[in-house]
Amino acid sequence: MAEPEHISIIDSPQHVDEEVRIGAWLTDKRSSGKISFLQLRDGTAFFQGVVVKNAVSESVWNIAKDLHQEASFWVTGVIHEDKRSHFGYEIEVSNIEVVGESEGYPITPKEHGIEFLLDHRHLWLRSRRPFAIMHIRNEMIRATYEFFNQEGFIKMDPPEITDAAPEGTTELFHIDYFDNDAYLSQSGQLYMEAGAMAYDKVFSFGPTFRAEKSKTRRHLTEFWMIEPEMAFMHQEESLEIQERYIAFLVQGVLDHCQYDLKLLDRDPKILERYTKTPYPRITYDKAIEMLQGADFNTKWGDDFGSPEETYLSDQFEQPVFVLNYPKSIKPFYMKSHPTRDDVYLCADLLAPEGYGEIVGGSERETDYAKLEQSIIDAGLDVNEYQWYLDLRKYGSVPHSGFGLGLERAITWICHLDHLREAIPFPRMINRLKP
Repeated sequence: MAEPEHISIIDSPQHVDEEVRIGAWLTDKRSSGKISFLQLRDGTAFFQGVVVKNAVSESVWNIAKDLHQEASFWVTGVIHEDKRSHFGYEIEVSNIEVVGESEGYPITPKEHGIEFLLDHRHLWLRSRRPFAIMHIRNEMIRATYEFFNQEGFIKMDPPEITDAAPEGTTELFHIDYFDNDAYLSQSGQLYMEAGAMAYDKVFSFGPTFRAEKSKTRRHLTEFWMIEPEMAFMHQEESLEIQERYIAFLVQGVLDHCQYDLKLLDRDPKILERYTKTPYPRITYDKAIEMLQGADFNTKWGDDFGSPEETYLSDQFEQPVFVLNYPKSIKPFYMKSHPTRDDVYLCADLLAPEGYGEIVGGSERETDYAKLEQSIIDAGLDVNEYQWYLDLRKYGSVPHSGFGLGLERAITWICHLDHLREAIPFPRMINRLKP
């Protein structure tokens, strides 16, 4: 007799009324005396295994009865449709072969505090909520590569160790680099500009580091950034790419992660709103006017914090671009507005539902003398940026770019309370383990 086909739980709909074999872990169980209900997971989905005492051997029944949470085993049985469950299918178990025992698993089905769960993050990843979030993260990464490949970009990898700061020295992690001062990268953008001058359209995707001593729900010290840079492109064209990219990410999650959205109780109909472009645009001036009209103590020239961004984004049902911020609160490399001396050609994209900035971008300054002066005005050493200034000496062209914080986008799409759940092993000011 042929061996049952080895499948994953997620493949169950294609094997109804067939005998199959699945490698699984036990997440929970309950018994009604003559029936044992095993809650199973295998990395692709969660579903139920039903063991009927009178339908299996005594040894199989005893194995099922003695299984502990997170024991691993091979389970053999017949797949049945089960419309009462969230997954829609279950397995009627005929055999169990234990692979690995488990005793005293610390994350029990009861409620646990967030610090306890983060202390056990290496195990918490097995639970339903992080399972769904990591699947959505994976889909957003896959969709990112698809989007930029089909848009004609090539991927470049900027260094993670640099000798200068693109956005401010106060947020840098200093390291001793063979008796020289060096820093962990806070952005790959300057290097992407060099890439755009060579290959027209490039993007990077990798970890970045910020030493900002913040404990807010929107901050991590290590996070992942997607940073595209485009030659021969002005700011308005860049905004169009940004909104198409965000809509593409959301559509990818809707197309491939319905099960995960269900585990998170995230309403797909809300996400569908974000696939429609163009997104609304307001100027920084208008944003200040709106905030002051809502009794915020905000004046022109102030940067926006979480309360201000939340209020502004709550006024729209889609992500909203805030355009042309004051020069005093933005980095030195941005291009001046053509008719104003006090603002840059830049934009932040604020996510709806109170999630704040997820994308920041601008057109870049192309004039050598102006960029050199901006570097000096920012209190930076021009010598450290000579290679960057070289890009303005040899065939400079209009170019624009932006950066997306992956974890911020995941937090919004999954409707999470904190960025720490959007990355497998979060690094925060007070957390370095596990």
